[in-house]
Amino acid sequence: MIFNKIFRKTMLLAFTGAFLANVNCGFYSFSGSLPPHLNTVAIPLIENKTAEFGISEELTDIVIEKFTRDGSLKIADRSDADVLVEGSIIRIDDSAGAFSRDEEVQEIKVNLTVKIKCTDMVKRQVMWDERITLFGSYDPAEGADGRAGAITEAIEKISEEILNKTVSGW
Repeated sequence: MIFNKIFRKTMLLAFTGAFLANVNCGFYSFSGSLPPHLNTVAIPLIENKTAEFGISEELTDIVIEKFTRDGSLKIADRSDADVLVEGSIIRIDDSAGAFSRDEEVQEIKVNLTVKIKCTDMVKRQVMWDERITLFGSYDPAEGADGRAGAITEAIEKISEEILNKTVSGW
């Protein structure tokens, strides 16, 4: 009999806790939520201030793809957009990332630095304006193909960072 009372109270507390946890999850999201006046985003071609050919287009395309997949903001023309994400690639450099015991380079890091500004076009306010530096790495034995893959890896990371700073910072 005492066991039944304890069991019932325990079950009642468990169900109440589960209910409250579900209610709270309905009001909070880890991804954040944008203000209701922000529905569209324009991403013009990101300028390339380096000697590296083709990375401007690749970065712009991947940023657009990330926003499209995320769906928080719809892609729009610059004149119709609520948010404007613009910037430039300002630096790309290679550095040794890891060495063997014989002091031979085993990994090369390609560091990519961009300057990105995100503007709320409705309120005419800068939402964020930052330099972002991230890297990709490759085995020197892979040569130019490995380096291209490392650049793509860095671009993927930077694109994800741009998306997160824009839609999750609320």
